[in-house]
Amino acid sequence: MKKTILLTLLSIFSSLTIRAVDYPYLTFELTDGTKASVSVSSDVAITFSGTTLTIGSESFTLTNLSKMYFSTTSETTGISEVQAISDDEIEAIYDLRGHKVSKEQMRRGVYIVKTKNGTSKVTVK
Repeated sequence: MKKTILLTLLSIFSSLTIRAVDYPYLTFELTDGTKASVSVSSDVAITFSGTTLTIGSESFTLTNLSKMYFSTTSETTGISEVQAISDDEIEAIYDLRGHKVSKEQMRRGVYIVKTKNGTSKVTVK
Protein backbone atom coordinates (compact mmCIF):
# COMPACT_ATOMS: atom_id res chain seq x y z
CA MET A 1 0.00 0.00 0.00
CA LYS A 2 2.81 2.44 0.90
CA LYS A 3 4.61 1.60 -2.35
CA THR A 4 1.47 2.38 -4.36
CA ILE A 5 1.03 5.76 -2.68
CA LEU A 6 4.72 6.56 -3.09
CA LEU A 7 4.67 5.63 -6.79
CA THR A 8 1.53 7.69 -7.33
CA LEU A 9 3.09 10.75 -5.66
CA LEU A 10 6.30 10.27 -7.61
CA SER A 11 4.42 10.15 -10.92
CA ILE A 12 2.46 13.32 -10.02
CA PHE A 13 5.62 15.27 -9.13
CA SER A 14 7.48 14.11 -12.23
CA SER A 15 4.58 15.20 -14.46
CA LEU A 16 4.53 18.62 -12.75
CA THR A 17 8.25 19.03 -13.38
CA ILE A 18 7.84 18.19 -17.04
CA ARG A 19 5.01 20.70 -17.45
CA ALA A 20 6.94 23.51 -15.71
CA VAL A 21 9.62 23.36 -18.41
CA ASP A 22 7.16 25.05 -20.82
CA TYR A 23 6.91 28.09 -18.52
CA PRO A 24 10.11 30.16 -18.37
CA TYR A 25 8.87 32.60 -15.68
CA LEU A 26 7.79 32.27 -12.08
CA THR A 27 5.39 35.13 -11.36
CA PHE A 28 4.65 36.44 -7.89
CA GLU A 29 1.46 38.41 -7.26
CA LEU A 30 1.49 40.62 -4.18
CA THR A 31 -1.47 41.51 -1.98
CA ASP A 32 -1.57 45.02 -3.51
CA GLY A 33 -2.05 43.51 -6.99
CA THR A 34 1.42 44.19 -8.35
CA LYS A 35 3.29 41.39 -10.07
CA ALA A 36 6.95 40.48 -10.44
CA SER A 37 8.27 37.78 -12.76
CA VAL A 38 11.56 35.96 -12.39
CA SER A 39 13.18 34.05 -15.22
CA VAL A 40 13.43 30.42 -14.21
CA SER A 41 16.53 28.47 -15.16
CA SER A 42 18.14 25.30 -13.92
CA ASP A 43 20.46 27.25 -11.62
CA VAL A 44 17.93 29.59 -10.00
CA ALA A 45 17.65 29.11 -6.24
CA ILE A 46 14.75 29.89 -3.93
CA THR A 47 15.77 30.65 -0.35
CA PHE A 48 13.86 31.56 2.79
CA SER A 49 15.26 33.73 5.57
CA GLY A 50 12.79 34.42 8.34
CA THR A 51 9.76 35.91 6.59
CA THR A 52 11.59 36.72 3.34
CA LEU A 53 11.57 34.64 0.17
CA THR A 54 14.43 35.31 -2.25
CA ILE A 55 14.63 34.06 -5.82
CA GLY A 56 17.33 35.36 -8.13
CA SER A 57 17.59 39.11 -7.53
CA GLU A 58 14.01 39.46 -6.22
CA SER A 59 12.99 39.32 -2.55
CA PHE A 60 9.46 39.16 -1.16
CA THR A 61 8.00 39.39 2.32
CA LEU A 62 5.88 36.27 2.71
CA THR A 63 2.94 38.13 4.25
CA ASN A 64 2.76 40.33 1.11
CA LEU A 65 2.52 37.38 -1.30
CA SER A 66 -0.92 36.63 -2.65
CA LYS A 67 0.03 33.85 -5.08
CA MET A 68 2.77 32.58 -7.32
CA TYR A 69 2.51 30.69 -10.58
CA PHE A 70 4.49 29.71 -13.66
CA SER A 71 3.86 31.84 -16.74
CA THR A 72 4.92 32.00 -20.37
CA THR A 73 5.64 35.74 -20.36
CA SER A 74 7.11 38.20 -17.92
CA GLU A 75 4.22 39.83 -16.06
CA THR A 76 6.31 42.33 -14.17
CA THR A 77 3.84 45.15 -14.56
CA GLY A 78 0.70 46.14 -16.34
CA ILE A 79 2.31 49.45 -17.26
CA SER A 80 3.77 49.66 -20.74
CA GLU A 81 6.07 52.21 -22.30
CA VAL A 82 4.61 55.64 -22.95
CA GLN A 83 3.61 55.93 -26.59
CA ALA A 84 2.50 58.96 -28.53
CA ILE A 85 -1.13 58.82 -29.65
CA SER A 86 -2.00 60.46 -32.95
CA ASP A 87 -5.39 62.11 -33.43
CA ASP A 88 -6.49 59.57 -36.04
CA GLU A 89 -5.94 56.69 -33.56
CA ILE A 90 -8.28 58.14 -30.92
CA GLU A 91 -11.71 56.51 -30.83
CA ALA A 92 -13.01 58.12 -27.63
CA ILE A 93 -11.90 60.20 -24.63
CA TYR A 94 -13.52 59.92 -21.19
CA ASP A 95 -13.03 61.88 -17.99
CA LEU A 96 -12.72 59.98 -14.70
CA ARG A 97 -16.46 60.27 -14.12
CA GLY A 98 -17.04 58.32 -17.33
CA HIS A 99 -18.32 61.25 -19.37
CA LYS A 100 -17.26 61.34 -23.01
CA VAL A 101 -15.30 64.50 -23.85
CA SER A 102 -13.71 65.92 -26.98
CA LYS A 103 -10.03 66.75 -27.30
CA GLU A 104 -10.92 70.46 -27.15
CA GLN A 105 -12.72 69.97 -23.78
CA MET A 106 -9.65 68.44 -22.13
CA ARG A 107 -8.20 70.58 -19.33
CA ARG A 108 -5.66 69.73 -16.64
CA GLY A 109 -6.42 66.31 -15.22
CA VAL A 110 -6.54 62.60 -15.97
CA TYR A 111 -8.44 61.08 -18.90
CA ILE A 112 -9.07 57.62 -20.31
CA VAL A 113 -8.26 57.49 -24.02
CA LYS A 114 -9.56 54.60 -26.11
CA THR A 115 -7.58 53.90 -29.29
CA LYS A 116 -7.52 51.22 -31.94
CA ASN A 117 -4.62 49.58 -30.08
CA GLY A 118 -6.02 49.67 -26.55
CA THR A 119 -7.00 51.97 -23.70
CA SER A 120 -4.64 54.31 -21.86
CA LYS A 121 -4.73 56.65 -18.92
CA VAL A 122 -3.48 60.09 -19.98
CA THR A 123 -2.49 63.01 -17.77
CA VAL A 124 -2.91 66.52 -19.14
CA LYS A 125 -0.69 69.07 -17.37
